[in-house]
Parts: sequence; C-alpha cells; structure tokens
Amino acid sequence: MRYETDPEFKKLYELFTSTQDSIGTHLQRQLGAVNADDPLLVATGSDLVFFPGSGRPPVTESFRLSTRGFFELTGVSHLGIAIPYLARLRETGCDGWERDARDLIAQCRTTRAANSGAYWRDTVAVEAWSGLEDKISDLVDYTCATTADYLEKALADPALFDFEYLQANLLEGDGPDALPVPFNDMMAATFALVFLDTGYRIINWLHAQDIRWDRLMVMISGRAGRPTAGVTWQTNSMCHLLYQTSARKLDPERLLIAPHAPSLALSELTGPEACARIEADYRQIWYSSRSSVEMSRLMWPDYPAYKKPVEAPPVVDPETRIVSEIPMVRSVNDRRAIVTRLRYVMEDPAQQIAMAGSQFMIDQLCANGNRPDLVEIPGFTHISYPKV
Repeated sequence: MRYETDPEFKKLYELFTSTQDSIGTHLQRQLGAVNADDPLLVATGSDLVFFPGSGRPPVTESFRLSTRGFFELTGVSHLGIAIPYLARLRETGCDGWERDARDLIAQCRTTRAANSGAYWRDTVAVEAWSGLEDKISDLVDYTCATTADYLEKALADPALFDFEYLQANLLEGDGPDALPVPFNDMMAATFALVFLDTGYRIINWLHAQDIRWDRLMVMISGRAGRPTAGVTWQTNSMCHLLYQTSARKLDPERLLIAPHAPSLALSELTGPEACARIEADYRQIWYSSRSSVEMSRLMWPDYPAYKKPVEAPPVVDPETRIVSEIPMVRSVNDRRAIVTRLRYVMEDPAQQIAMAGSQFMIDQLCANGNRPDLVEIPGFTHISYPKV
C-alpha cells in the first residue's frame, strides 16, 4: 500500500514550520524586525558585505582572488610542492610527467624575467608589503631559479626524485645537499605574506565601519575555499580574524557558518531595492537559526545550557607526533608549528588552505595596531634569499 501523509497532519506540520506563513517563520521575521538596527556582516569566500542596519546601504570589501599579488605569490608558493608532485607522478608511472617538468622549468625561467623589485613596488603595489618589495623579488627569483635547476638535475639523475632525498635537501634543509633556504621556509613565507596583506586590509576596513561588536551578526555564507573546507570555527580563517579584530568582543554565538546559504556576489548589489531585499534575506536566514536559540533558553532555563567555546589551539614541541587541531604558532622561530600547519592544511580536507599562514599574521597585526612593519614573517624576516 502506497503511503501518503494525511492532509490534516500535513497542515498541522506546516502551521509551525516549513512555509512562509508558519509560526516559526513569523517569529524569525519578527525578531529580524525588532533587531533591525543590529549590524550584519556577510562573508563569502572572496568578499565582505557590511549592512550597518536601520536601512543604511551596505559597504563592501574584497579579498583573496581579486587582490593584488595573490596569483603571483601563490604561484611561487606552489613550486614548493610541484617537485614532490612530479616525483609522485614519475613514481606511479604517469605518462607525460617529464613534459610537465619541462613546462615548469620553462615557465620558471619566463617568470624570472618578469620579476623585479620594481614590479612588486610599482605594479603589484601592496601597501602591507611596502619596503619588502626587493626582498620579495629575491624570494621569487631564488625559488624559480632553484626549481628550474633542481628539475634539470633530477631529469638527468632520478635519484633527486627520491622522497627521502627531497625531504632532506629540498624541503627541510638538513641534508648533505640542502638548499641555502629550504622550500619549507619559502612556503611559510609566501603563505604569511599573502595573509599579511589580506589581514591588514580587512582589519583596516572593519575598523573603519565603527562596528558595535557586541551586537554584530555574522554570517559566513556559501563556499569558502575547498568544497570540504571552512565549515567550523577552527577551520575558517575568517573566524579568528573577526574575533581578534574585535578585541574578542564578538560573541562566538553570533557568528554562523552557513555553507548551504546562498553566496553573495557584489554585482547583485545593484541599487537600494536589491540591497534591501538581499539584507532581508540574510537577516531571515540568520534568525532562522537564532530564533530557536532564544526560545530554548526561555523554555528550559534550569537545564544545562550550550555555550560555544573558542578553544585555544594546541602547541607542538619536538615530541609531538599527532595533532587533532591545527596548532598555534607562538613566534617566528616556532618552525615546527609553522611547518606542521603546512602539513595540516594538506592532510585535513576540512581546513582552508589559507589557514597555513593566517593565525600568526592575525595575532601580530592585532597586537601591533595593524602595523605590517612591526610584523615578523615566518620564513622571511630573519632569512636572506640568495641571489642566483
């Protein structure tokens, strides 16, 4: 016998939930209207949209793919894993790995020709990197030249593709043929430099909005990085950035990560009506979660409450072998934690790749009045990239 819900039970169900005219939806809208003055911040994978409340127009800030220098430094950073990837392709008998290697050699040489201090200073022109342009140029030149040279030698001598050799001499820097600056440091530096710019701009922008942090509603909406990444406080770099920028005034309960909520493209904010409609939609989504929180506290005040924690990440020492959360970097010399974060973001699909370099940059910017010149950069500040 085919099952079908009796219409009267269906109506009973829908009177409370699931329809635009249900009791639950009415409460969500009412709470949104009562708190219409509260500011709302919507963060997508590449943009921030701040709705100040009371019908005032939104303001926006973009980060990541659209930002200056992102592709340049990220492309160089990838060279740290490109050689091991080619080694693995060779090891597994993949056709075409030698062609891939030669293409990479050629592109490294072409990129070197395009790289200069003037390019970073006058074309990329990132404010947070002011004064660092020549050193960034040295890093890029060294990495491209070293990659091309290493691959040339490895094509002639496959022993250089052995992973034990790669680990010691290319990545870690403790082998007999170690590079002057191991690629672990180069990758740490490029990750940190990218987030130095991102963090600096976002912190500046957030401070300019004069946000009431104790009332701010935050929704991290849609996909943020890899399809599997960034859906918890510990795996989304925006959470730590907002929390630290607020001087820890942001209530973690008022930050919602909604990977299934619609993403928001800045091109959709075409005028006052569109802005008002989009703001109303996000406020309703926010209160669709928040209304049940408030109701549960009114209904069961004498039972244990849920409190969203912001737990300190673990630290690593020479004896640490396994970590279940991405560890904290305590100083520019905390190299074991810095490289562990590189490994962690590749091993845990839940992590945003940007998490590798974010925490230490955010902490230093917030501790130093958002002054990039006072920030120490792992793999960069106390390291000289030799001329090749």
